[in-house]
Amino acid sequence: MNAPLWVVLPVIVLVTVATRADVQTRKIPNSLTIPASLLALIAHGVMGGRAGLLGSLAGLGLCLAAMLPGWLLRWMGAGDVKLMMAVGAWLAFPQAVIALLASFVAGGLISAGLALRRGLLGQALRGAALLGAWTLAAPLEPAPPPVTTGIRFPFALAVMAGTIFASWIRM
Repeated sequence: MNAPLWVVLPVIVLVTVATRADVQTRKIPNSLTIPASLLALIAHGVMGGRAGLLGSLAGLGLCLAAMLPGWLLRWMGAGDVKLMMAVGAWLAFPQAVIALLASFVAGGLISAGLALRRGLLGQALRGAALLGAWTLAAPLEPAPPPVTTGIRFPFALAVMAGTIFASWIRM
């Protein structure tokens, strides 16, 4: 099923405001993401009872677990992580999984487009392949992550695209 209107409207407002802030200032304020997460948990608890609250918590936790390594490796900011957590709380499990994966895909497409525009697509693709190999080998032999192109962009753009996609997809 796709997300109900009482979920879609606030989450679209959230990602729109966060994207505007991220594009303009390269920061997503805690004063936006933290209350949004709490409001999502309360709304799901009220509207869906215990099951609604647990689904919302699962969406939040899953998004945190998936985004935290990117922050720890300094590939993204903490605001990106908190925004995705809030989106996960609003969309709840399993819709949050779709938003998360769609956001990663959108981020990859944005990165590839920027790399192509800057003449760095070959280097970016090699770096992505090395990063994948490093990720798979990391438990076996510790080594620093490979060097990337350094292309950065407001990740809230990708989160907005992933959220819009996940808000209307049927499961």
